[in-house]
Formats: sequence, C-alpha cells, structure tokens
Amino acid sequence: MTRLRLSGWSAIALLGAAVVLAGPALAQGAKAAKGEFQPSVGQPGKDVVWVPTPEGVVNRMLDMARVTPRDFLVDLGSGDGRTVIAAAKRGVRAMGVEFNPDMVAISNREAARQGVTDMVKFVNGDIFATDFRHATVVTLYLLPSLNVKLRPTLLDMKPGTRVVSHAFNMAEWDPDESATPEGRQVFLWIVPSKVGGSWNVQYAGQSRELSLQQTFQKIKGTMRSGGEPLALFDARLRGEEIHFTVLENGVRRDFSGRVQEGRMSGRLRSGGQDVAWTATRR
Repeated sequence: MTRLRLSGWSAIALLGAAVVLAGPALAQGAKAAKGEFQPSVGQPGKDVVWVPTPEGVVNRMLDMARVTPRDFLVDLGSGDGRTVIAAAKRGVRAMGVEFNPDMVAISNREAARQGVTDMVKFVNGDIFATDFRHATVVTLYLLPSLNVKLRPTLLDMKPGTRVVSHAFNMAEWDPDESATPEGRQVFLWIVPSKVGGSWNVQYAGQSRELSLQQTFQKIKGTMRSGGEPLALFDARLRGEEIHFTVLENGVRRDFSGRVQEGRMSGRLRSGGQDVAWTATRR
C-alpha cells in the first residue's frame, strides 16, 4: 500500500521525509516521457494523499506475510505499484487497486519494465467497491479510520488470510505480529476462524461441552462434563489453528487442532498419551 492522508504540520514533516525516501519513485517520474503523468509525493487521491512506502519496508511486509507462490496478494491503494511488483518478483500473483488512472498507467509501465506483467494486474477502482475476497494476503497503507472501515470485510475473509499494514493499526483488533523496519511500524493480522459459541467435544469415547467466547483472535472459555465448568488456560487462535488447555482432576489436557467448515479436529496430549479429538457446534 502506498497511500496516506495527512493534514497540518505533521503532513509537512512526514512528506518532507518521504521526499528523501521516495528517490526511486521520483527518479522514475523524472524519466517519464514528455507529456506523461509524473507522480509527486503528497498528491491528492480519493481518500488519501500519495506517500510511497520505502522499498525496505515493502520487503519486510512481504516477509511478515510469509508470501509464497501459492498466494494471491491484493494491495489496496497500490499507488505506483511497487508492493504488487515486489510480490510478483517473488513469484506471487498480485493485484493492485488504485483510484488514480494515471498511477495505474505508471504501475503497468513499471511492471512491463521489470518483466512481471504476466504475474500482476492493476485495477482502476475504489478499494471499498472492489471484490478482493479471494486474496490470501492483503497489504495496506491507510489511515486507522479507513482500516477500521475495511475491518468487517477483512474479518469475513477466509481464516488464515494475512493482512499487513504499514504505519497504522486496526483499533481494537490487536496485531498478531509487529515490527519496526527503517523506523516505520508494520503490523500483521491473521484473519481468525469464528469459534465463539458452544461445541460438543469427543475424544477417546468421552464427551465434553466446550463454551468459547471470542474477541477477534482472542478466546477464552470453559469445558465441562456434567460437573462444574473447568476454565481454559493458554487458549489461543491463529487463523484456523486453535489451542487450549484444561486441568481436569489434576490431569493436564492439551488440545491442539484446526477449525474448518464449522468443525474442529486435532490431537489431545495428556499424561504421555496422544489421541484424536473432534468438535462440532451444539
């Protein structure tokens, strides 16, 4: 993502720094043929102004998302296309969504120059009106208010989808990871499965009732078998992966598994034993 909306003296300070960091982009604009659009740092867009993400930060974002050739990356507000092109150079199919048609033209020219046109697509469109549900990685450089506006759409994507944002967070949705490359903040979220509610757990011929409460990727709950409910501890959710532990009659039981299509399954380790477990919604 290579766009940002700013105002006041903070905009002047950050845009001044961005001019230094945006050398490659400005050089590309300076080399444009006569009559072609030349981008400038701070130029207005639909929701944001254009501030390019430094190349080192782009690469760190891709590293945090652990992109592979099996992924499909979508950059929302793709600017000059640098994130999309960087992903394509790693063998990742990628699409950029950009409201400014002149920036789309620049992106296509640069993709051709770097020999990745068969791996990329640039769409002239509105990020809030574009269908990107099939992405496995989404990259952003938006203000928090825009991130929050996108949040419901992101949370409805397939569990395990990785979302990486340069500079800005998602309010109450805490990141799964964060880093500070080149003095810039980068955040990673992994879209969690929806597990809140009651489940029937089966293992080794036994049955338990599992009750889970969920706030984004954070979970807590209880398990019971006719008696008093037992609190879960070390409960965590990362995409489709779930883990929780219960202490029952002095015996520790560690559950690890995956959530897929309204069902959980995995392995239960307890007292040196390792057995399968499953769970279905009540």
